[in-house]
Amino acid sequence: SITFGKYHKVHVCNLKEFKIYGGVSLDNLVLLLHAGLRNDTEKETFSLKHLFGNIVFPCLYLKIVPILAHGASFNFSIWYVEVRGTSDTEILEKTYKNYIDYKESEVIRLCLKHFRQRNLLEAFTTLNRNANIPLEDPILTDLHQHLAMNGDFSSSENILVQACSNGLFEEYITSYTYNPLWKRVVLPNNPSMRGGHQMCIDIEGRKIYIFGGWDGHKDLSDFWEFDLTNRCWNCISTDTRKNGGPSPRSCHKICFDSKAKVIYVLGRYVDPENRPNVNLEGDFWSYTTVDKKWTKISSSTAQENGPDLIYDHQMVIDSENQILYSFGGRLVTPDSSVVSYAGLYSYDIKANRWTLLRSDASQGENSSQIKSRIGHSMLHDPETKLLYIFAGQRNKDYLSDFFIYDIKNDIFQEVARDYSVLGGPNAGFTQRATIDLKLGEIYVLSGLMKEKNNPTEMVKSSFWVYNIPHARWSKIYQNDQTENEYWESMQDVQPLPRFAHQMVYDTVTMKQYMFGGNPGDALYPNLRFDDFWELTLERPKPKDILWKAQFQIRQQKFKEMCKNPTEALQYLKTSVYEIVDHSNEKESRMFRNLSWYLFGWNKKNNNMESSVDTKFKYKQNGLVNKFGKISSADGGLLGIESTNEFYDSRIELYEKLLEFFPKSMRQPTENLVDLVPL
Repeated sequence: SITFGKYHKVHVCNLKEFKIYGGVSLDNLVLLLHAGLRNDTEKETFSLKHLFGNIVFPCLYLKIVPILAHGASFNFSIWYVEVRGTSDTEILEKTYKNYIDYKESEVIRLCLKHFRQRNLLEAFTTLNRNANIPLEDPILTDLHQHLAMNGDFSSSENILVQACSNGLFEEYITSYTYNPLWKRVVLPNNPSMRGGHQMCIDIEGRKIYIFGGWDGHKDLSDFWEFDLTNRCWNCISTDTRKNGGPSPRSCHKICFDSKAKVIYVLGRYVDPENRPNVNLEGDFWSYTTVDKKWTKISSSTAQENGPDLIYDHQMVIDSENQILYSFGGRLVTPDSSVVSYAGLYSYDIKANRWTLLRSDASQGENSSQIKSRIGHSMLHDPETKLLYIFAGQRNKDYLSDFFIYDIKNDIFQEVARDYSVLGGPNAGFTQRATIDLKLGEIYVLSGLMKEKNNPTEMVKSSFWVYNIPHARWSKIYQNDQTENEYWESMQDVQPLPRFAHQMVYDTVTMKQYMFGGNPGDALYPNLRFDDFWELTLERPKPKDILWKAQFQIRQQKFKEMCKNPTEALQYLKTSVYEIVDHSNEKESRMFRNLSWYLFGWNKKNNNMESSVDTKFKYKQNGLVNKFGKISSADGGLLGIESTNEFYDSRIELYEKLLEFFPKSMRQPTENLVDLVPL
């Protein structure tokens, strides 16, 4: 990590943007961090990238490159720098050895790839035997042997069928953008309209729970469950107070303990006009879904070292370790003009003990600083013991930052200061988020948002996916039209834009469920929604990818059969035709264009490609093909006498098929020739 100290007051020369490079050689430094400092007096700590794949990256040098100062046309000032890391000699020697060994093996793999691409099989075999370093997974080596060397298309397809059944196409599928399918669930006896309510889901019990909210006129204390199996609503209680439960409330938080089958309730909003006449102590409740019984855990969490009465906070639970986490939220104080926020708390369920982990005044050593806020999102990963926290509002500022809290090591890491400039959503407030741990994805449905250089609040209906392993945002859809005529025809097709709604995720069916919310209609400020929606995100299935791969293989076989047009035409009409998705215009057009090859065979140079393909493939006067190989005008590799007239086209097909397999199984993506400096 690296820590920047600052001047004792705001200064125009503070670094607004900078980059940090590192490495073991000044001639080969790599980017470790691209960030910026806030223009204030508080020190800031950033985590430096030190892992590349599974390899720990050792650093002898660090280079700080200033880019922008907070004051236009001013010089840069770096007031104080502190670097922390491991300098233990034994660890460093081991790390450096692993790093060098990794680079050595990658060099050999690049050579192996180069020799095989050029059909220099003797050199490939000798290096492969002596180095004993695998170029790729054995499955892909078999695929190359059957496809590129032997032209055994049937065996090649069998390998792909087996890869499909073993789930090897799943990583490739995640590169596709989802297609969202909204479905409004209309049922009798559903909850009334509301916003600021709370939802949680019992995956094993197949139930969704809704508690409380604001209907535009008053707080609610009704309690509902939706049966995912029987597709019906059931009102557990019209007023939880009558069942020994909590009072009416909105802007509170609930979470479900999947291990103990318990729902926890914390916080509530109190209108400033009512605060002089209302108890402002923070109560804390639990509801056992098996016994259907409410328990008041605490009448005042603040007296037990927990947060004061708060609202618009976030709460998650670690069911395995029976620890609940609450972060942020605005304190409900007698004087509503006083703005103060709660920090990050943990609650040990077994010990009935609250612990303050972070506050604005106490940020911890060697950790990125995070400010408390309201209306943010917080998600828990029980496998990695991480909390994901992003967005929200602090004072009048809408936020678009992203943090990860490492529970085990008690460290915050800033992932992004502003993810909107990295392809993510605009700064937002009351957006709703869910997580799929298996896919490594976070799903975000927007609420109130602010665009850059526009102080006006907007209610936008947009859905985003954040891929955790690749740190990549994808916008699935957005619809912010609010004209009445448009929505009268579309209101049952997709939900209207809103905020203060709620969303949960069913990991079994991989469906999102959303209920209610506030449309933010200035003409009808008391209007709330009572609609219930189901969202399915569709991507290609593994079978679809298999068909795509088989289509490419059968195209190749057809092209090679064109020496005998009669047999080739019959194969095109049967084996190729059956594998094509004719409803897909692009794929159907590719199929129809294959007939050109029947008339494009050139016996003189054994080039079976049409003039259209030749123009596409060989660029710059026919010297560079689409895979970056140096080629002669007739398509053969310069200086190499190929023993297989189809080897070049087969190796290109093979490298296309590699895209469907996990990156960890494939040969290096780089090419040896690209490493030669000019």
